[in-house]
Amino acid sequence: MKALTSERLQKRLTPKQFAKILNDPEKTAKAINLRYVTDADVGIIRKKWGRGFRYTYEEKKVADKAQLERIKRLVIPPAWRNVWICVIENGHLQVTGMDDKDRKQYIYHPTWVELRNQTKFYKMIQFAHALPNIRLNLEKDLALRGLKQRKVLATVVSLMERTNMRVGNEVYEKLYGSYGITTLKDRHYKGNSNKLHFTFKGKKGVKHNISFTNKRLARIVQQCKEIPGKELFQYYNEEGKRQPIDSGMVNDYIKEISGDDFTAKDFRTWSGTVNAFLALNELGMADSETEREKAIVSALDKVASLLGNTRAVCKKYYVHPLILELYETESLERYLEQLDNIEKNNNKAGLTHEEEILLTILENERV
Repeated sequence: MKALTSERLQKRLTPKQFAKILNDPEKTAKAINLRYVTDADVGIIRKKWGRGFRYTYEEKKVADKAQLERIKRLVIPPAWRNVWICVIENGHLQVTGMDDKDRKQYIYHPTWVELRNQTKFYKMIQFAHALPNIRLNLEKDLALRGLKQRKVLATVVSLMERTNMRVGNEVYEKLYGSYGITTLKDRHYKGNSNKLHFTFKGKKGVKHNISFTNKRLARIVQQCKEIPGKELFQYYNEEGKRQPIDSGMVNDYIKEISGDDFTAKDFRTWSGTVNAFLALNELGMADSETEREKAIVSALDKVASLLGNTRAVCKKYYVHPLILELYETESLERYLEQLDNIEKNNNKAGLTHEEEILLTILENERV
């Protein structure tokens, strides 16, 4: 049976039904005609064989040409060890393995990846409710003494929230020479006691020049930079040894302080939607359908500039479609009017005024 696209699935289910199955991975997989599997199930094992690899299933050599072609299409990195491959084509998880730094890596079915990308929007209400607690935990950890892991991770997440920087990973750094916040080097940062300034090449070669003022964060980042080694964000472990942070640590930390299954990407999705909302407010309500379409393009361009993405990517993955649909149907005006007297909340504790209005929209509106 062919896997369903997330778009077709969403058309079959109400938002409430869709949100419900997302909390159950087995039901989620079944809903898109995939089978939920784990690498504890019997699978195909990859073994080094001369200059290439040999594949076995239940200790017998895999000789089926179609199966070998499928494995080839999975493009499993040659450096991975202990590789497990799902024996069925519609398993939600296709491959696991250990990279050269002994970190477990995963390759998922494309339909599962697509669904998870789209479900950012259905998690947004949960994320908004979790944000006040996330921000309180960040404040608490930023106040810790020294440069322990929690303090540096809190610094990184606080910077991500304020600047929309990607979390980054070593694969993109090695393959493309592009950086995210966890892979930044000392040379990418220049700051003083009050101001922070980052300059680096991001995903797809986009040049980032990011500056803002925050005395506490500037002090912590400067302390990080003074730790020996080329990596900007490092911490001292319990043995007093310096250790760089990575994206896995950041996402684990976010899960812990949020009490839910959120990652760095959820911050970018929330920011994309908030900034689209604010951009539409600046543009105001247009009088004609053509002018409204132009306003939406302008708002998406502003979000694209903030996130370092294209307009199309922002519309598909980072701006909740409900906001754009409400603007198109002239139903957003009453919410935009509430933005007239915003009190800027630079401490980032709780939700800002515009975030509270946005949460109200997401919880109550349907198009």
